[in-house]
Amino acid sequence: MEFGFSDEQQEIQSTARDFLADRFKPEKVRELAESDDPYDEGLWREMCELGWAGIALPSEHGGQGLGTVELVILLEQMGYALAPSPFLANAIAALMIVHAGSDEQQGRWLPGMASGEARGAAALTPDPEPVLGAAEGAAVLVLGDSDGARIVEPDAARLERLDMIDTTRAYFRVSAEGGDPLPGEIDAPNDVAAVALAAELVGVAQRALDMAVDYAKEREQFGRPIGAYQAVSHRLADMLWAVEEARSLSYYAAWVADAEPESLPLAASMAKARASDAATSVAHDAIQTLGGIGFTWEHDVHFFLKRAKVSAQLLGSAGHHRARVAALGGLG
Repeated sequence: MEFGFSDEQQEIQSTARDFLADRFKPEKVRELAESDDPYDEGLWREMCELGWAGIALPSEHGGQGLGTVELVILLEQMGYALAPSPFLANAIAALMIVHAGSDEQQGRWLPGMASGEARGAAALTPDPEPVLGAAEGAAVLVLGDSDGARIVEPDAARLERLDMIDTTRAYFRVSAEGGDPLPGEIDAPNDVAAVALAAELVGVAQRALDMAVDYAKEREQFGRPIGAYQAVSHRLADMLWAVEEARSLSYYAAWVADAEPESLPLAASMAKARASDAATSVAHDAIQTLGGIGFTWEHDVHFFLKRAKVSAQLLGSAGHHRARVAALGGLG
């Protein structure tokens, strides 16, 4: 097992970090989050020009033919930037079609999803009327239920925009009859999607931690930075431990998805459970470290807590995944 990034993976990470930091500065994220539509189509097109929409899709369908590790690298950086983007919903929909779709379905939909021209959206909860991100404007919806998944074209679906605490993404309740069933099993793509979301949560947690550390270095009380006091430094240490543990589990699960898929159900649930808990607890503790200013609308840290709170519930809560780990024998 290779624990370090290859040169290509390091380049993906560096390019993503620089691009997202430049395009999604805090003031831009706030502007989008406070608008009626959090997605900037110009920025989405730029991401697609970088090949991100098809990063983990097969090359025969226009993708880059890379793996889950590369997808996770990208999503961690997107979480760190808190980038309002339809990327995740499109990636999950494409993964569903790759793993469970017929040759005809793959040939019809994947090229457009890989280029970003025919964006997809996928169910992020198992409810009968699932909550979706980026459903409006999508060319195809992939809806999952207990019987599998089906492809529904948007004009055959009813979309209801949901008012969620996380305004950096668009969420919808979707109901639709019929559709084109995916013939394959959806467990594997659901697990890969959980790993992808875990990675994004790791990025959210890391950014919240960095905000807290920066403030603890700058804010002084009684002539000393507050980070010099044990109550603050111990909290920051606990936050770092949570982030690093979630990151390790997420990258391990990504490696498993590509190299040892039979172990993916356990690894994916471990990663999603830990990342969900880590992101919510670290963002909460960041606000505590910032003190009064952290509770104001003017500071950006609340956007990270809200993203963490909502994403922690998507694709199964931490409690759901811990129960699954126990059922799979991971706690025995």
